[in-house]
Amino acid sequence: MTIQQWPEHERPRERLIQRGANTLSDAELLAIFLRTGLPGKSAVDLARDMIQAFGGLQNLHKVPLREWLQVKGLGQAKYAQLQACLEMARRCLSGELNDTQQRVNSPERFERFARAHIGLSTVEQFLVIALDSQLKVIQHRVLFSGTVNKTAVFPREVLKFALDCQASRVLVAHNHPSDCCNPSAADDKLTLDLCAALRLVDLELIDHLIVGKSCVFSYRQSSRNPF
Repeated sequence: MTIQQWPEHERPRERLIQRGANTLSDAELLAIFLRTGLPGKSAVDLARDMIQAFGGLQNLHKVPLREWLQVKGLGQAKYAQLQACLEMARRCLSGELNDTQQRVNSPERFERFARAHIGLSTVEQFLVIALDSQLKVIQHRVLFSGTVNKTAVFPREVLKFALDCQASRVLVAHNHPSDCCNPSAADDKLTLDLCAALRLVDLELIDHLIVGKSCVFSYRQSSRNPF
């Protein structure tokens, strides 16, 4: 049975319009993107096959084209559409902070921005956001990239970036591709070193965030040293 033959109140697209995207399952959301299935297989069935084959919706961003093409019903056009959708999502999530008039005045806003920029990366990356005294964004940059489980971060480079931006406050974040956001001893030492280095020139470290595909850890919200 095709989706068009389903009762209207059960069709993913109609349910999305009536109740919101958050009410749909991963397979139903993906089915709306796919639009069509295969003979004898609905778009939702094809979406379930894809989620099983690729290990979850959260892994679609890193599926190489050669693996994508191995799934019957998928082609280069769909792959290009997916990459465009993912990039649009990243830009939408980060767009609010690209306007220098925006303030990073909530943990939720900082988390969304960090996830958009580094949360899905397959290697560790270290993001720095320079802020003025009113928490308005001056500039942001991924200063360091590493391997799947570590990256070398030099406090002097963070300090130089903040001073070049004439910042008053700094937010930092890095990702854990393993999707385990528990801070390591190295993360603790880095946070202490960064905080001490910034204080020497009267700059404040607002928070250090660790993000994964489905987890987050905030040093400040957890009251972890030095916060």
